[in-house]
Amino acid sequence: MSEMWTCRTPGIPDEMFAQSDDVPGPTKEEIRVISISKARLSEGSVVVDVGCGTGGLTVEAALQVAPKGKVFAIDNDEKAIELTKTNVARFAVQNTVQIIKGKAPEALTNLPQVDAVLIGGSQSLREVIRASHQKLKKNGRIAVNAILLETGYTALDEIKKLNFKEIDVIMVFVAKGKKIRSGTMMMARNPITIISATKA
Repeated sequence: MSEMWTCRTPGIPDEMFAQSDDVPGPTKEEIRVISISKARLSEGSVVVDVGCGTGGLTVEAALQVAPKGKVFAIDNDEKAIELTKTNVARFAVQNTVQIIKGKAPEALTNLPQVDAVLIGGSQSLREVIRASHQKLKKNGRIAVNAILLETGYTALDEIKKLNFKEIDVIMVFVAKGKKIRSGTMMMARNPITIISATKA
């Protein structure tokens, strides 16, 4: 386990991750906590993080599945790949994470069967969900984070078409306290829809 984060629970503070204005993220810590819990990971699980961005979910997943598990982190953006590499090294999960520069769903083709798929962003969402369904083991979990309403609708529609079970849809609203001179002001963050389900 990383010397930087020695807790067993997810929820690494956002500021502990290397970040860049060129790459969105990391996924906010409260959203990461819920996403990881919806994926129902355990030691030894094999996970795919599609659209890994800065690697926030990749690192959180790796800490949950290590030392016997594996996380495949996929992104097509070179800057995202470099940032994920930095954060994977920062949290000492290099032995658990394999970073793949490639475009989903094609990048999933040669991966083994997995226990969970995390999807943070994809322009080919339906195709990615279908490819994820093929790669998931029976009773494997999928968790999609959607900023846009349209993304959430597309994900839910495709998940239903593929006959996933235990479909769960939540919208998360988080306000974070910001210290100002006169006290603490609550600053709203973007609401996120998280859609999770189990492969039948």
